[in-house]
Amino acid sequence: MSQALLSKLNTTHIDEISSSRNEPDWLKDYRKSSLSIYDSLAIELSPLYNKYTDAKKMDPEKVSLSTSTTATVPDFLKKRLSELEKEICIIQVGTNIHKINISDDLKSKGLVISSISDAIKNNPELVKKALEASKSQEDKFTALNNAAFNSGIFIHIPRNLVLDKPVYFLTCLSDDDHSVISRNIIFAGESSKAAIVQELYSPKTEAQQAYLELLNTNLAANAQLDITTLQMMDQHAVTFTTRRTDLAQDSKVNWYSGLFGSMLSRYKIEYFLNGNGASSNDSEVIFGNNEQSFDIQTNVNHESPSTEARVVEKSILRNKSKSLFKGMIRIKENAAKSNSFLSGRSILLDKDAKSDAIPSLEIFTNDVKATHSASVAQIDEEQIFYLKTRCLTHAESERIIIEGFLEPLSRKMSIQVRAWIAYLIESKWENRELTINTDEELTKFVEIEETRYNEDSEIEQHYKYR
Repeated sequence: MSQALLSKLNTTHIDEISSSRNEPDWLKDYRKSSLSIYDSLAIELSPLYNKYTDAKKMDPEKVSLSTSTTATVPDFLKKRLSELEKEICIIQVGTNIHKINISDDLKSKGLVISSISDAIKNNPELVKKALEASKSQEDKFTALNNAAFNSGIFIHIPRNLVLDKPVYFLTCLSDDDHSVISRNIIFAGESSKAAIVQELYSPKTEAQQAYLELLNTNLAANAQLDITTLQMMDQHAVTFTTRRTDLAQDSKVNWYSGLFGSMLSRYKIEYFLNGNGASSNDSEVIFGNNEQSFDIQTNVNHESPSTEARVVEKSILRNKSKSLFKGMIRIKENAAKSNSFLSGRSILLDKDAKSDAIPSLEIFTNDVKATHSASVAQIDEEQIFYLKTRCLTHAESERIIIEGFLEPLSRKMSIQVRAWIAYLIESKWENRELTINTDEELTKFVEIEETRYNEDSEIEQHYKYR
């Protein structure tokens, strides 16, 4: 088991990763080329963003990498894993695939869920397509992941397959203090439909563990994916994620992100609307406390006509936490009749909390609709005063205002996702462990959300309790 600090990463370590997995020569060359690019790039390529970013909080002298990590499942995760026993899932602990659960019926229909190592052997053309789509020259950490990934998952939903139950993709860092560089790939075939839930955990440790992820998602014509990412890592960990989503004609992705853990979360998110009628909806909820930092960059690229996109980011910041939202709508010359919206909003609960928003537009054609907005504000003291006159405490008043702040965003989410987000916000508010165990307490949130926006619920309850 070879080990190296991120600061001392070199071609020897890359060779050891490739050799341990018997990778083909083209992939070895790809890794080495990406490593040389990684060494040459700055953390931020834009001078505008560079003065705001906290990406340097990740110390390369403290991030330890290994060709393999311990496969021991942390104790806190065992309850959650028991709940996923009968679900479609892939569980990754450190660099190891702990479990893949998929029925024989779904296998016979063509659903593939595997490790990235197995996918390189069994689906090399799709893996190569995903690797080539991520340009190492565009970002230092994209190059790092392309060079040194030591784990990852592969999901392929075949043409016309409609999944009635979600696919759970759970990753937890190992408890040996080693970091993980994960290369994740999702393909949705033509006219397929599925929901994917990504859960990210890490054990409590004093070391600076890092989860470095590069996730490629590709939707064929008329495919639809609903993806939920819930990041619940310990606050000693750091998370660096680059996501690229390519959408073909009439395909649609709804991506919901709840970011609650990690000392530093850096997310670079790219949508490429490549086909006529493609649509993306990105909703991001951030809740920071202590000295957490969230660095989010979301770019939408309209490449074809009549495409639609919506990006809404909302941050709740306590103590000395901070957020940076960098958003870009880019409508290309051939993308007439496109419609795009970008919004970044933050609410500050303490005077030391801080938020910056930098929304941008680049429009290269006519006959389009594009708008952006940003706001950063503290809670209105008059609203607090009003609620306290209704016999609520200061903390209860803040909670109600936060619920109202998030409500327009949560209406776009499914009942289950709204319940998870609400449960995690309450858990963090009460300083409880961050998890989405489906216990009785979470069931209560689901029941509330099931009736929250039902206009007939009052009548139904009237007859139920007569």
